[in-house]
Amino acid sequence: MSSRLHRPVQRVNRQRTDRSRAPHDFVVCLAALAAVAGCATSDAGTATGPTAETTIAPGTTTAFPPHLTDLLPGMPPPLSPTDVYAANRELLPSVADHRPLVYVPNSESNTVSVIDPNSFQVIDTFPAGGLEPQHVVPSYDMQTLFVTNDMPLGGGSLLPIDPRTGKPGQPVPVRDPYNMYFTPDGRYALVVAEADKSLDFYDPRTWQKVHALAVPDCAGVDHMDFTADGRFALASCEFVGRMLVFDVAEHRVVKMIDLPGGRSGKPQDVKLSPDGHTFFVADMVANGIYTVDAHTFDSIGFVPTGKGTHGLYVTRDSRQMLITNRHEGSISVWDFAAHALVHKWFVPGGGSPDMGNLSADGRVFWATGRHHGEVYAIDIVGWNLLARIRVGRGPHGLTIWPQPGRYSTGHTGVMR
Repeated sequence: MSSRLHRPVQRVNRQRTDRSRAPHDFVVCLAALAAVAGCATSDAGTATGPTAETTIAPGTTTAFPPHLTDLLPGMPPPLSPTDVYAANRELLPSVADHRPLVYVPNSESNTVSVIDPNSFQVIDTFPAGGLEPQHVVPSYDMQTLFVTNDMPLGGGSLLPIDPRTGKPGQPVPVRDPYNMYFTPDGRYALVVAEADKSLDFYDPRTWQKVHALAVPDCAGVDHMDFTADGRFALASCEFVGRMLVFDVAEHRVVKMIDLPGGRSGKPQDVKLSPDGHTFFVADMVANGIYTVDAHTFDSIGFVPTGKGTHGLYVTRDSRQMLITNRHEGSISVWDFAAHALVHKWFVPGGGSPDMGNLSADGRVFWATGRHHGEVYAIDIVGWNLLARIRVGRGPHGLTIWPQPGRYSTGHTGVMR
């Protein structure tokens, strides 16, 4: 077991005061990315709270904290000592020719709906290439989108989509891809094989399975996120109210965490805080978010948010996090600096916001209405419902593409 598991607990209810602040309309200059030309201002995100952290460019002498110094070999170095999402402000030239589109996997219709984010119209619908499409996952290099079809059992597939055209290719056989992530070094596609109780490491070029990490004590393994150094991941075990920690490089389980809500809980999405100190875990039975220390992996807190807490999305400026409460049709807003919920918004007329992502400029949150066969486009600056769009049955893990960032760790577009 890693020695990091024995570090002293850093309680999340202690406000941190060593974080430098930049002006609200600060200029994000991704000089670290040779492909990025110029800078741009942004006021994306919600209208309240402190400003985002300053990006650290190459050649700048700065002291990085211990949890950002011993990185997973091959992982791109962080741009900021205080914000793991510092690269998520500007689109790279490598995605400049990608069509801006929203891709919606309809799990009960076995189709993918394609929405024009400007007109709010469905412009295409095509077969998912398999049964029960669950998520649309951007590849590590951001050049392909994959629809994860986890049925029939043992005969699942990935449907590749060319983001330049928005058109699908031929399905790739993958046994049980309920969800999919990519290790932060880009070496493996990490297929979350929920039915098999396994985390399957694939070569993302050949799609040959390299290793299967059996997780028999993690029934319902489905979502995860990585530590700031990329060396560990925290995964949710939906069917037993637990969390699992595994070593990314060594492909081994290092810890199981029993959540305070007990085995009846249903942990869902997992998200690392921008400063890399805390994991947030949505639980749709506990109706809130658990906090887990990202160094010791101890469960350290709980915050009620609403019925059916499900998805977690850090705003483009890294100041806040959107939390979908599926069963009550609401979205809660967590402020990282205030360490508190600062806003709650309900879908007008009711709804079931589930999974989604933010627009490239961070102003519009796109989310599926899982039980209503629709998609919501929500202005999170003024908190207005811009559109509700009819799609297929059981829409699940949509993504809007392209997304800012240097690389994708998977799911519906978790970028770093």
